[in-house]
Amino acid sequence: MIWKWMPLINMMFYVGREASKLWKKIFMETYVELQLLAEKWKFLLAGLVFQYIHGLAARGVHYLHRPGPVLQDLGFAILPELGVQRAYLSETLFSVIFFSFLLWSFHPFVCHGKRFYTVLLWLRVLACLVICQTLRIFTFYSTILPGPNYHCREGSPLAILPHPDSIFEVLLLNFPRGVLYGCGDLIFSSHMIFTLVFVRTYCKYGSNRFIKMLAWLMVISQSLLIVAARKHYSVDVVVAWYTVNLVVFFVDTKLPEMADRSGGSQQILPLSSKEKESKAKEENHKLLNGDAADRRQRTQTSGKHMENGNHHVHSEAAMNGV
Repeated sequence: MIWKWMPLINMMFYVGREASKLWKKIFMETYVELQLLAEKWKFLLAGLVFQYIHGLAARGVHYLHRPGPVLQDLGFAILPELGVQRAYLSETLFSVIFFSFLLWSFHPFVCHGKRFYTVLLWLRVLACLVICQTLRIFTFYSTILPGPNYHCREGSPLAILPHPDSIFEVLLLNFPRGVLYGCGDLIFSSHMIFTLVFVRTYCKYGSNRFIKMLAWLMVISQSLLIVAARKHYSVDVVVAWYTVNLVVFFVDTKLPEMADRSGGSQQILPLSSKEKESKAKEENHKLLNGDAADRRQRTQTSGKHMENGNHHVHSEAAMNGV
């Protein structure tokens, strides 16, 4: 009778053993990432704080926004309008891209294939986001266009914000309503900033070729849906395409490249700045000592050659004298 339960018992033992390995993997990865976080937390915190500053700037430009006729736009003429009822499609696709990237960025905690450190990955992502959002703030404050979105048009009560009653109304951003129903922050699209940075990052550090192709299809779809939902003008999306790509290229050239962890030969934790300096000093010390030793060896060798040469000359002179 017990033989009938043997497969189930074996499966339970297998699940328990694999669960133990998984928890050990999570613990080890957490230990490594916490050490990186202890070194880089100031930069990560600055990037997160700037997300709030960007939201504050977008909220501020809404007070300056004045509705007007929707500008002539090539994308509006080509793409059919989704309407208020189907405008959620662009937000749905953006949410899929955002949360998919968020989950993938933490996969080194549970998966065997590890090509990056999560802390260092988000450090690069936040660097790209901060630069792009800074350029975006300067751009949409330079020229405030009448919003094409439905709640930003003439006649909408949300198109013009009344004077705030207190500073807290501005600082709290009227979350989440103030974030969802903003106007005036058009050039260039914030949704496209996040989408392009996330997809470019996955294409660099991801490993699945099919997902990379699917991701670029989602970027193109996101671009079209934003215009079709009348959330942005076409120029907002076009400017985002080349600006974000140039910023990502700039960050890749300025920040040191992360070591590929998939080979298995890399050390567990990348060197900190202090460790890199001490290692460089050791290498320079070894190099200087090596040069000094080479000079001593060359001097000794030259001395031996000179002694041998003098001995050979004296020998020849003695032989000639005989």
